[in-house]
Amino acid sequence: MKLRKLIAVLLCATLVLGFGAMSASAYEVTEINVNIWDNNQLAGLQTIADKWSETSGVKVNINVIDWDNYWTLLAAGAQGGTMPDVFWMHSNTASMYMEEGLLLNLDEYIAADESMDLSRYYEGITTLYSMDGSQYAIPKDHDTIALLYNEAIFNEYGVDVPTDDWNWGDVAAATKAITEASGGKVYGYAMNTSNNQDGWYNLIEGYGGKVITEDHKGTTIGSDEGKAGMEMMRQILEYGVPQTSLSESGTDQQFISGTAAMISQGSWMINAFYTADNAADFKWVMLPYCDANGNGQEDPGERVSAYNGLGWAAAYNVADPQACYDLISYFCSEEGQKMQAELGVTMAGMPGISDAFASAFEGMDVSAFTKIEETGTLFFRPYTQNTPVWEDAIQQQGAFLDAWLDPTNPEAMATACDNAQAIIENAIAQEW
Repeated sequence: MKLRKLIAVLLCATLVLGFGAMSASAYEVTEINVNIWDNNQLAGLQTIADKWSETSGVKVNINVIDWDNYWTLLAAGAQGGTMPDVFWMHSNTASMYMEEGLLLNLDEYIAADESMDLSRYYEGITTLYSMDGSQYAIPKDHDTIALLYNEAIFNEYGVDVPTDDWNWGDVAAATKAITEASGGKVYGYAMNTSNNQDGWYNLIEGYGGKVITEDHKGTTIGSDEGKAGMEMMRQILEYGVPQTSLSESGTDQQFISGTAAMISQGSWMINAFYTADNAADFKWVMLPYCDANGNGQEDPGERVSAYNGLGWAAAYNVADPQACYDLISYFCSEEGQKMQAELGVTMAGMPGISDAFASAFEGMDVSAFTKIEETGTLFFRPYTQNTPVWEDAIQQQGAFLDAWLDPTNPEAMATACDNAQAIIENAIAQEW
């Protein structure tokens, strides 16, 4: 049976089960299986889930599956009708899963839930998980990006440490200074082609380009503004960790091992650095601003951070839709969101209640992630109906990998932007 026909048949059964669950006096299941992909969040989320279990009587089993296998298994489960009960959705794949009818439509459950007010969440995240006026996931969290540096390396080579006043030109200068002063023993910066949301997307946006336009149907990555951002990226890469090394060991490991003095990273990764052996040397500052007009000062719109947010979703054919929705509702409630911030899981999906997150990591100041929301401009992580098609392609040869392999060549980066423009436009044309 074809997937769409299978979905249609099972969706009818789901609706029957859903109405039955809503009218029942008790839940129809004793356990709910939850899949996530980040082990750093497991302990905190299990704590929140266990609190819900105390009153619901339903046990919550949270399973961690690495990113690549997560999506492989979810797709296989979708085809076989055996998806987990509750799971995370991401901007890369949300549109596809909603279009295929694989996610439980939450409208009737939200309507019956007096505590649920979707207007309280970040609008971009709420919109991401809706289609044709229906909601298929509720915002779990949001994230921002900051600059991470190793203070000991800067001190060793006599280079001034980054501050919240830095622009990307300052980063380029410090990268060159550290790489040269160390004789190539330590590189000033590490960034891979895969560091998009947590890296070069922010330079394109800060210099006035758009990886994906607001209507999700175009790109200006090959514009003069987009190229200006990526030219600054090239100047950093010229003295950064070579691509040959990054292909063997990622940016995070390069930083933790002391091979790189700086990286940019998202708030979802703080715990990986907080628990490192030399964490006392690691410091965060706001993501630098893009001096797009060259006047040497920060102007409105020049300091930006991509933000994204996961969504809690349930399978379209889940055995007890009401139980799954109630768990999701608790995860996303103000109480659950505040616990998430206090436990250092991640920042909340609701604005204004993440203050506790900045002080969740004793001995490490992570306020840069919240300060940029007050002084900078957030833009939602670029996405289209099938983001992975173009997102993966522009990281490879024929696009930005060429520029990473030859960062001394400005023309290679400009050509990479043109190629990326064509790749994205062609991919979007196949979506509509």
